Amino acid sequence: MPEMDGFELVAEINRDPQLAVPPIMMLSSVELLAADRERRASLSCYVVKPVMAASLLRAILKVLGKAAPVPTRIHGTCETGRALRVLLAEDNVVNQKLATRLLERLGHSVAVVGTGHEAVEAYCRESFDVILMDVQMPDMNGYEATESVREREGESGVHIPIIALTANAMKGDRELCLAAGMDDYLSKPIRKDQLEAVIRRWTGASAQPQPVSLVREQ
Repeated sequence: MPEMDGFELVAEINRDPQLAVPPIMMLSSVELLAADRERRASLSCYVVKPVMAASLLRAILKVLGKAAPVPTRIHGTCETGRALRVLLAEDNVVNQKLATRLLERLGHSVAVVGTGHEAVEAYCRESFDVILMDVQMPDMNGYEATESVREREGESGVHIPIIALTANAMKGDRELCLAAGMDDYLSKPIRKDQLEAVIRRWTGASAQPQPVSLVREQ
């Protein structure tokens, strides 16, 4: 905001002993949050713009200490039988919008982050059913973020499906994805039918799912 940004406003509020400070949530862009990681510590919660209704509701309930409701369908029919909470880690704005639109058409709600560090932070902060992880991201790439998530899973024993998103299907990509702890793979641009299939495969449609082939059909 002009004259005084959100972080400065929070600091002013916290400095005034006469104010009964309520939980403070910040609505911000991925770029600003990445640049001000240290100052984020003063916030109760933050939501990345563009703000989705489901993400905003979950954030408000979190800071109020209330349980989030079971997600409901947003558009269309959810083929897995229930609406899922999806974490999308993707730094390209166009790809973010495309993937979000496709996921919502399938009936799922989406939280969007733009770096690997933010993906790990979101995973630690909120419960998700599946993660779509771009391989190439600034700050921390998708492989590193996946490894970090898997390390944390070692403590809880709960495994979350992580689907890699890559721009090209190159020889050796499958091995890299699996070595990093990813479960499956999607090439960009994302197609609705492929996205739907891979989500169904890893959210209960198959008892023993297998990774998709990395070889594109000619």
